[in-house]
Amino acid sequence: MTARSSRRSVPRVSAREARRLLLSTHGLLADPSAPAGPAAVQRAIERMGFVQVDTINVVERAHHHILMTRFEGYRPETLRRLLEDDRRLFEHWTHDAAVIPRGLLPWWTVRFERWRRRIRGEWWPRWSQRLGSHPDRTLDAVRARIAREGGLRSQDFESDGKRSGGWWRWKPAKMALEVLWRTGELAIARRQGFQKVYDLSKRVLPELEDLATPSEEEHAAWACRFALSRLGMATPVEVARQLLAVTSQETAAWLEAAVSQGEAVEVEVESVDGAAPRLAYALSGWRRRLARLAPAPRRMRLLSPFEPVIRDRERTLRLFGFDYRFEAFVPARKRRYGYYVLPILEGERLVGRVDPKLHRDRGELVVRGPWWEPDVAPTRARNRRLEAAVERFAAQLGAERWAFESTGAAKRSAPRAGARSAGSAATPARRAPS
Repeated sequence: MTARSSRRSVPRVSAREARRLLLSTHGLLADPSAPAGPAAVQRAIERMGFVQVDTINVVERAHHHILMTRFEGYRPETLRRLLEDDRRLFEHWTHDAAVIPRGLLPWWTVRFERWRRRIRGEWWPRWSQRLGSHPDRTLDAVRARIAREGGLRSQDFESDGKRSGGWWRWKPAKMALEVLWRTGELAIARRQGFQKVYDLSKRVLPELEDLATPSEEEHAAWACRFALSRLGMATPVEVARQLLAVTSQETAAWLEAAVSQGEAVEVEVESVDGAAPRLAYALSGWRRRLARLAPAPRRMRLLSPFEPVIRDRERTLRLFGFDYRFEAFVPARKRRYGYYVLPILEGERLVGRVDPKLHRDRGELVVRGPWWEPDVAPTRARNRRLEAAVERFAAQLGAERWAFESTGAAKRSAPRAGARSAGSAATPARRAPS
């Protein structure tokens, strides 16, 4: 925490202003009907910093859904091309598995080295057990086979007969692949289905062999600057959480230095619930950036549960007044809304949620809800905007029909985003359960 010369000198920022900066940084104030070619998608990912990857496929994989929210015309093939053909992106770890701009690769050399130290250090007793009775032999064998044969999947290695499941149940070869990937020896060359195909990093990311590893001090400064630029305004804890790459002590030290050097400034950010403002930080020039922002389109967007804007649930509650919980891992009897609930973003506000399910066998998207926030009136205009958002979403998913579950009346999806659907179905108005 930096010392303040005077509390009166710290500018007060409204929650609306803070969330506008956040939405802008992540491309959610832009027109989603803009072209969605590879160059535009690449720019969007670079602006966000990374896009999380997740295996859950109730409607669409997280990385594709996040990009669909920003581009109505987005196609999964575009991301595949950027990853596998153009190699402008790579897959590795941020706070979770993610697609990352290749230009950030030098900073990941620090992470590779950290993984090596930890795995061979305090984690070795636990990790080595999962590599089998001869862990180094397992690593050597996996490394040698990939060098000889090229990219391989986990299933290309013989199973040890144990049931697969969580990472603690991985067969030794799978664990070896993960160790070699985390430490930078292997890279993900492509996905086959959704399975990783691992190859030697020197064949996928050849420049890695010649990259100098930044110092811990350089890396900490970059990670804090990266986080603050993506969050707009953030507390020290939020800065540290963004990449899970710096300690609280490193974050505090960088913020203090950045303020003293004029790179960053202190601000007090208000909460929508009227709680006391929180001391936070922003990069200098935030007022100019805020003044240049155009209003968000009035249309609605159905956000992924892995959407970066809502990743920090506490921050989402403070800035948007929206209490969101991902309930996929909550026992069914304890869920308030459903397994895969999506927040509804209307302009710059989170106004409600829906629980969709894509039935691929019959080409239909079925949507439970909506559940509107207590202060949101389900007007006809708002219901029409929601129907339009669901229709666009269904079209992006390739669904032929969509329906709100409570009506039972299905609509045929438009062949292209923006086209009108045939038929009609009433949108039920629901309040969030108390």
